[in-house]
Amino acid sequence: MTTPADVLRTAVAGSFTTDSDHADQEPSMQHADFELCDNAGRDADQIAAARYGFATKGDLLRWARRDAEPFLTEHPLPTGPLPNPELAPYLDALAAAETPAQASAVTQRLLDAAEPVLRAVSDYLDAAARWRDQHRGAEKGSPSKLLMEAASRSLSVLALADEADLTILRAEYGPAPAPALAPPGPSPAASGLPPASPPQPPTGPACSR
Repeated sequence: MTTPADVLRTAVAGSFTTDSDHADQEPSMQHADFELCDNAGRDADQIAAARYGFATKGDLLRWARRDAEPFLTEHPLPTGPLPNPELAPYLDALAAAETPAQASAVTQRLLDAAEPVLRAVSDYLDAAARWRDQHRGAEKGSPSKLLMEAASRSLSVLALADEADLTILRAEYGPAPAPALAPPGPSPAASGLPPASPPQPPTGPACSR
């Protein structure tokens, strides 16, 4: 029969464990906010990831936001989204378009409106890739190379959409007409006139050097 004294002795003994007592336990990340038993505010993916000692995307972003809070206080940034074009007029016009020319007019207007925003995003991603010269000597697949690729693809969206639109217009209008050729004139023999002599170089005093 277990007495209250036995329970007390067991609890006290358990509080004096040594490092060897935990040698077989799974290692946890050395981070104050990464405790296996602290599941408050965590989703299933975060709880499962914590059991194997690695951080999820949500963990990394949450820790970074916390650690960067003093920096953002000194360098406040806009919190809202970038200016978003109102698509309703474009979608309404596209739905009403009946010819490729009309659809192209709508597409080109939207591309013109979106180009400044996409170019600004591309410029920022390129600057992030070059932050503290981390791009120098960087290998393929490194963060700086991925950021540079993202910067390039931000603008390739415009190029691909423009190429698709022009392909539709080429199919609609077909190849350009061949330039009209001037009608051949009568040959010198047929006109009874001697062939024209080649032009003579101008005469005059030789140029001095």
